[in-house]
Amino acid sequence: MKPGRLGALLGLAHPIVQGPFGGGLSSVALAVAVSEGGGLGSYGAHILEPDRITETVGELKAGTGRAFAVNLWVPQPGEPGPHPDRAEWARHADRLRPYYEELGLPWPPEAPAAGTPDFDDQVDALLAAQPPAISFVMGIPPRRVFDEARRRGIVLIGTATTVDEAVALEEADFDVVVASGSDAGGHRGAFLRPVHESLVGTFSLVPQVADAVSVPVVAAGGIADGRGIAAALTLGADAVQIGTGFLATHESGASEIHRQTLRTPQARTTVLTRLFSGRTARGIPNRFVRDMSAHENDVPPYPLQNTLMRPIRQAAAEQGKADYVNLWAGQAAALAGAPHADQYLTDLLKATEQALAARP
Repeated sequence: MKPGRLGALLGLAHPIVQGPFGGGLSSVALAVAVSEGGGLGSYGAHILEPDRITETVGELKAGTGRAFAVNLWVPQPGEPGPHPDRAEWARHADRLRPYYEELGLPWPPEAPAAGTPDFDDQVDALLAAQPPAISFVMGIPPRRVFDEARRRGIVLIGTATTVDEAVALEEADFDVVVASGSDAGGHRGAFLRPVHESLVGTFSLVPQVADAVSVPVVAAGGIADGRGIAAALTLGADAVQIGTGFLATHESGASEIHRQTLRTPQARTTVLTRLFSGRTARGIPNRFVRDMSAHENDVPPYPLQNTLMRPIRQAAAEQGKADYVNLWAGQAAALAGAPHADQYLTDLLKATEQALAARP
């Protein structure tokens, strides 16, 4: 298995990218382990304040002399929205009162003093910290980001959920396009059309994107073993991105109950839900998702719902209650392999070589 065009661009030994995880699920240890193993480790930084982004890039550089990527979310139109008034906050909070009470959380939850970290400040800090690569999901950043990245020699990676998005990313001057199928776990990155109109499966999306753009294409979504990697490469991908398989390893920032659940038959079933953050994401259905399913269209958008749910998610993880944790997972979660990142990467490489060699 050759490094391919992505490997040539970033000096990788293997065409494997570790998917970036938002919401505190990323870790420096995991990104470093994958980069040191010859792949591209990634770190999701969308919840970090600028100073913490600077520190994180410093920690990653201290951990590895090889390439890694740091990921940001491009703000969606209208986000963050107006600061909620007292009545709106109370209306949405009351819906969650039983869960606050069951988990022993103080009531009522405090309204947020501010929204999410400012994207422009985040991206300025990230450019100044100069990681080898920056990846984006959910859209295209301002032109100045491309100009400054070029000046600093930073590789830019964009994420597409449709062929049209992939073309838009190449036209915007991204160096690499991640073709992220609807099989993928966590938040969906659609930005040209609504999420429900952008649910293209990975192995339908990849060959179409490979035909439509000239830059390296990374296949993502529903890939967790050597057979999936071999299939993606055969369909025209230059590399693959694996999220859930690495999320299940000890080095990730996922809670113990989350990692354990990814290795059970429960992980064979996933759903798309807005209930945990206000944005659509794929995860394993649990009691909270089933109890609140009737409110999928009632919960407020990100980041308000995310703020309301953060105490519930954190307390549930600490108490080992999987019923209330956001169990993000892709549709191949049940194929997750070795529990440590370095061994998992080694196993992936061996299994991919075997799968490629077995082709007629």
